[in-house]
Amino acid sequence: MLEQKLEQLKTIFAEMEQALIAYSGGVDSTLIAKIAYDALGDRALAVTAKSPSLLPEELEDACIQAAAIGITHEVVETYEMDNPNYTSNPINRCYFCKSELHDTLKPLAQQRGYPYVVDGVNADDLRDYRPGIQAAKERGARSPLAEVGVTKAEVRQLSKQLELPWWDKPAQPCLSSRFPYGEEITVRKLERVGRAEIYLRRLSVSNLRVRSEGDTAKIELPPEQIKEFILTTDLPKLVSAFQELGFVYVTLDLEGYRSGKLNRVLSKEALGAGSSEL
Repeated sequence: MLEQKLEQLKTIFAEMEQALIAYSGGVDSTLIAKIAYDALGDRALAVTAKSPSLLPEELEDACIQAAAIGITHEVVETYEMDNPNYTSNPINRCYFCKSELHDTLKPLAQQRGYPYVVDGVNADDLRDYRPGIQAAKERGARSPLAEVGVTKAEVRQLSKQLELPWWDKPAQPCLSSRFPYGEEITVRKLERVGRAEIYLRRLSVSNLRVRSEGDTAKIELPPEQIKEFILTTDLPKLVSAFQELGFVYVTLDLEGYRSGKLNRVLSKEALGAGSSEL
């Protein structure tokens, strides 16, 4: 079954003949970039959007990974932070982010002669609250992983099979996802959260989040890492470091990290309004 899906993905790109990849550097778009490059060579272009919501380290990783794959890679700037519909952080914030992204990539693709803009949306994404999917769909973007029915677990399996070193890279959504809906997003707040997460990464903590709620930093770790973190971390030093960044309070979420946790506050009606199917 997995081999069949891989062949279907190769066929999709072969039929496209040319494609521009919306490349974040995450495991999904990295797999897409690899398959596209193998099928199309220099007729595939990976483009990464640079904005305050992307950690500089993530942008650097994207550049390194694209170079390792061999695919031509470019970086463009996006300006979602200039849009109050985005910075006011409504429940459909991602719609405005992806609108800005694809309003940047689509003209670039047309200018360069690429008939398709492709993203890394997978089949599991369609079952979550992802208003950005609708924005991409409205602008004609293709999502081969979702079209073929490739799940997140299968993305990692295929990435490992294709010997991509980043097959087990933790998901790293944009920094704006660290704020509760309705709290205004600013460049300063994004920088503060980003620097806090970098601090924790340097403690060898993986798959973490620092949620920002007003003046409070809420640290989320995988449940199995919480006990060791408490026992081995210099907590007063950590609190001091976070306070230097501008946080007043520093807390640890005892439930641990769960993807999409902030979406728990959404009603079924709101989720339905933002959902999309390919």
